[in-house]
Amino acid sequence: MSTALLVVGDVVTDVVARHIGPLAPGTDTAAVIRTVPGGAGANVACWAAHGGCPDVRLLGRVGAEAAAWHERELTASGVRPHLVIDPEAPTGTVICLVDRGASAERTFLTDSGASLRLAPDDWSDALLDGVVRLHLSGYLLFSEPSRALAAVALGAACARGVPVSLDPASAGFLTVLGVDRFLSLIEGVDVLLPSHDEVRLLTGLPDPADAAAKLSRHVPLVVAKLGAKGALVAASGAVRARIPAVPATPRDTTGAGDAFTGTFLAALLAGAQPEEAAAEGCRAGAMAVEKVGGRPSDRGVR
Repeated sequence: MSTALLVVGDVVTDVVARHIGPLAPGTDTAAVIRTVPGGAGANVACWAAHGGCPDVRLLGRVGAEAAAWHERELTASGVRPHLVIDPEAPTGTVICLVDRGASAERTFLTDSGASLRLAPDDWSDALLDGVVRLHLSGYLLFSEPSRALAAVALGAACARGVPVSLDPASAGFLTVLGVDRFLSLIEGVDVLLPSHDEVRLLTGLPDPADAAAKLSRHVPLVVAKLGAKGALVAASGAVRARIPAVPATPRDTTGAGDAFTGTFLAALLAGAQPEEAAAEGCRAGAMAVEKVGGRPSDRGVR
């Protein structure tokens, strides 16, 4: 029986700059800087493969200048890449400013480049052959071409009876898109995996538990990722489980949510209940924050 997972989303190059203390405007701030493969969609795919999913596929769009590197890194992580090479735009780049203090909190400067130029012409229904779950990166909803691609992929999956999960991806971009529009775009999604900020933004409720419960009236299963506070699993308008976080000493929180999502999906496909899968996700998130970059391995650091 096939257990293939198809992820559709962003493939980008992360430039991670870990600095101590506040940035010094107008002069130098000492930092440790590394370039690593990233992108929320690509990271989720790699963590799903790391979590034991035997067949993980990824549809993404990159520029010609980094296509070979990204394909090599994805393949080495156990992912089958389907990368569309953009003839004009370069690979997306994200500069991750990470405070090397106790929180390891990060700020992103994002140039989406080719990643959000995925379009319906890049889709083929054959991508769903053998697939038992489709996962969409929420970043797809933040540009017109990739929004149209997401709608086509979601419609194709629903027509085949393939369940669809989605991670909202960015509270900042979500604010610009608008909550009502976002909720209309995700009709048909059966699992939503928002962050602490995203679940509150999507409902207007300050308490994450209340927010997750309310959101689960719109999406059948909501798994809210709360970082150091663990996770919440909500369905049918009520919180079903509160999952404790796994203690960790953070170095870089980039990709922790992707680690949770990919590992959660792998566990779900292996037959785990949502609560068990969320606990696996918390363990992966703790592992992710203790390393630099958003992937299970740092082999791609350059």
